[in-house]
Order: sequence, then C-alpha cells, then structure tokens
Amino acid sequence: MSLYLCVFDGDREADAVEVGPYADFNALRMAVAATAPGGAAAAAYPTLLDHSDCDGAWSPEACARLRIELEAAAATLRTRPPAPFPSEWQAEAARAAGLVPRDGSECFVDVEGSPLLGRLRDLARTAIGLGRPILFQ
Repeated sequence: MSLYLCVFDGDREADAVEVGPYADFNALRMAVAATAPGGAAAAAYPTLLDHSDCDGAWSPEACARLRIELEAAAATLRTRPPAPFPSEWQAEAARAAGLVPRDGSECFVDVEGSPLLGRLRDLARTAIGLGRPILFQ
C-alpha cells in the first residue's frame, strides 16, 4: 500500500504527492521526531505526528501548522549530514532524479525522487492558498 496526499480545487486535483509506502512515511515522521528539542516530539510536531497515516485529511488550518512544523524540521535536518535512504526504491528514485543528498533534509524522497519535506511543504502551501484540505488517499 502506498500513501497519496492530494489537494482538490473543486473537481480538479490542484497538487499531489505520492509519498510511497506507509512504512517510508513513518520513517520520515520518526526522523522528524528525532529532531525535537529535548525529545518533545509530540509538542514540537503535533500536526505531522499525531495524524493517522492512512486516512482523513489535514484541514487548511492544520496545513498552516503543518507548514511551520515541516519548515522547522527541514531547518534542523539541514544541519545534519545525509543518511542512507530508508528504502531501496527511494535510493533509486533519487538517483533517477539526479538527487545526491547534501544534508539530512534530502534523505527522504517522493516517488519522483523529489525531497519529500519540500514537496509536503509545497502541498500544504497549495492547500492553504486554496482554503482546501490535504486528503489522505
């Protein structure tokens, strides 16, 4: 099973991110949680960490909080060295896209090989701009 996050504008899909297997989304969330000061992950990243990974939606209001959390996590991960990709398909997708991680923020990719934190942040911006939720599918 794979996680697909999308934003609709009426009947049209405005933007989407194919995250990949749920286990890889969980690996991203665990890496983000590890960046929390003093181990307070639930307090630092509640929108990202407390949501089910398989159904539901992030409201536009939740997307505003999510964008801030993703930016904070990415800023911290940019100070860390790159780590191995959590799965072989991610390593292959990154190679195919020409991505060589420069830091820890680029060690998780979507199925197209784009850095996942940035793609999720952009998806949240789209949702906020349209006043529409991010749907989990």
